[in-house]
Amino acid sequence: MIAKIRVKAHKMNRFSNPAPGQSTLSTNLYLRIMNIGIVCYPTFGGSGVLATELGKALADKGHNVHFITYQQPVRLTGFSANIFYHEVRVPTYPLFDYPPYETALASTMVDVIRNNHLDLLHVHYAIPHAAAAYMAKKILEEEGKNIPFITTLHGTDITLVGRDKTYAPVVAFSINQSDAITAVSNNLRAETYSTFNIEKEINVIHNFVDVARFDRKPIDAFRKVIAPQGERILMHASNFRKIKRVQDVIHVFHKVNEKIPSKLLLVGDGPERPMAEELARELKICDEVRFVGKQNDMEEIFAVTDLFLLPSEYESFGLAALEAMAAGAAVVSSNAGGLPEVIEQGVCGYMANVGDTTAMSNYAYDILKDNDRLQQFKNAAKNQALKFDIHNIVPQYEKLYDNVARGELTRH
Repeated sequence: MIAKIRVKAHKMNRFSNPAPGQSTLSTNLYLRIMNIGIVCYPTFGGSGVLATELGKALADKGHNVHFITYQQPVRLTGFSANIFYHEVRVPTYPLFDYPPYETALASTMVDVIRNNHLDLLHVHYAIPHAAAAYMAKKILEEEGKNIPFITTLHGTDITLVGRDKTYAPVVAFSINQSDAITAVSNNLRAETYSTFNIEKEINVIHNFVDVARFDRKPIDAFRKVIAPQGERILMHASNFRKIKRVQDVIHVFHKVNEKIPSKLLLVGDGPERPMAEELARELKICDEVRFVGKQNDMEEIFAVTDLFLLPSEYESFGLAALEAMAAGAAVVSSNAGGLPEVIEQGVCGYMANVGDTTAMSNYAYDILKDNDRLQQFKNAAKNQALKFDIHNIVPQYEKLYDNVARGELTRH
């Protein structure tokens, strides 16, 4: 179903009241209201977060959004009349050592498309979603239905997993069979072209943040529990995989804490957490470090954060850093991947070479040592985040959907 509606000026949603400096939609603009299938991982990772927030934003603008995945996405909270969730069920049989998720996913896609008249699929993370979408597309072609699919590349599906010889041929084929391709940064776009023989144009649509959502006043009582003596609060949030270099976070904080009283919040969980905990014990900074595990309501935590640390070996974009900036936290990070597209050096934060914890700690101290300088960086971080505000980015996806639905595709 594709219908046309006039955007009402008085319609109350996230797009009716844009963040400062952002323009609202014109009352004379017509939008194609579409039935969109979104396929993603439902976890705390950047691809799942972006996919879920995109779906919610599209629903706010009147589109019908159907999430297809194996469990409800963690960011899919609250109720919306035009958001639907379809669980992928994977039966287990003694014959299979590993349940065939990709096959079950493709079958679920076919079922959802048939019964909900989807106009297109938007799959996030190439593995295995793009391959499953291609399979669903071919099944439906036998019935005379043409369902285009868009693949959004998020990072390790290209730079790590996708390069594995076990997956590489299927990844390359599935990307090339996509009706449109997007990447979350210019860096990831370049990495994809250098890794695979991609025949189509890759559109760069940066990750986004709902600036208004993260514009929270810090809760004084919360801050005092963490930093009772008014210490600076540093923070890191990730899935604690090796690529995030969580032990570097500990080393940077340790050097900062030697110069200025501070506390460290570590949000998330994963395989590197035990090593990070052990390192904190070795450095005798356990009383200053809090491991708080996975958290859903990040807005309140970001609101009390002075400085966000992201020393990753690679970030295709750095969505966690952008969310921190939207809340008014300065950032110290590595200069890997797409981070230079997000962070303005010396303005809203600093970047250093991967593994250079000395430089990172010096940068962190430079930001934190003086109240006025810290506030300058915090204000600049908010301003930088506005460039990636939801009002600027989501219309780019809508335009792409419209082009794909019309069959207006491009080749590289």
